Amino acid sequence: MDTINLTRTTRSLLKSTMTGLGQSLVPLRILGGRLRYLSPFPRRFTGAYASFEEAVAAAGTGALVGYDHEEIANVAFEQMCRIMPWDYPILFWLRSLLDEVDRIVDAGGHMGTKYRAFRQLLPLDATFFWIVYDVPAIVAAGRERARTDGLTQLSFVDRIEDAPEASVFLGSGLLQYLDIPLCALLASMRSPPRHLLLNKVAFRKGGPVVTLERIGRAYVPYQMRDEHAFLGELARMGYRLVDRWAIPELSHVIETHPELGPSECAGFYLRREEERPPVGIQ
Repeated sequence: MDTINLTRTTRSLLKSTMTGLGQSLVPLRILGGRLRYLSPFPRRFTGAYASFEEAVAAAGTGALVGYDHEEIANVAFEQMCRIMPWDYPILFWLRSLLDEVDRIVDAGGHMGTKYRAFRQLLPLDATFFWIVYDVPAIVAAGRERARTDGLTQLSFVDRIEDAPEASVFLGSGLLQYLDIPLCALLASMRSPPRHLLLNKVAFRKGGPVVTLERIGRAYVPYQMRDEHAFLGELARMGYRLVDRWAIPELSHVIETHPELGPSECAGFYLRREEERPPVGIQ
């Protein structure tokens, strides 16, 4: 059985099921989901929590929690370096912006996987720099691999404050793992990037929820957001929605909580218009 801690409600439901009373207490779909806690087979998504903190606590003290572990740095690395169908909107918008930018901050960019995937299809000259922001263990592994591979235009920071100014912010697969609001991360940068390219953002109708995703031997909190609230926060920072694309292939159901329904997945291009001085002021 996994090291995930069972909530009081889950333990109660399991007890009712095992005594033969479960079917009369709760719908079979809910019971079927909770019984997956007892399965010997690994699950991709486990549990439903109100916050990252609750999800981390539920993972238990005997499990690796989060991404900041050297031993999971290489999990699915080769797969993440491949171009997938949902990458093409990002490639389209990046190509259209290259004439006006010379660097990009790739938040949650792992070991430079998107740089490695995209550089064959984008005209990135020697003056273009790709800066990855990620957790310390991933950054250390990424720096070593980039040095070994001779990727001199790829660099890494484990504090967003240390990233240089960049007009393009890429977050591909970042948002579900980010433990602070995106607006707080953007506000910590040296200056607000003008262009936001966000991909593989998980949403859920009915309100946000945090689950635990199994990645290698680690349990990583995975957030499904409320799309209206998410875009509203960015709008208050001055970001205007330019494009949105759906990614139905990345819809997920939490195995232990199927009654919550499937998540939705989408990508976005948002632009922050440059501030203009009042009329008459030069």
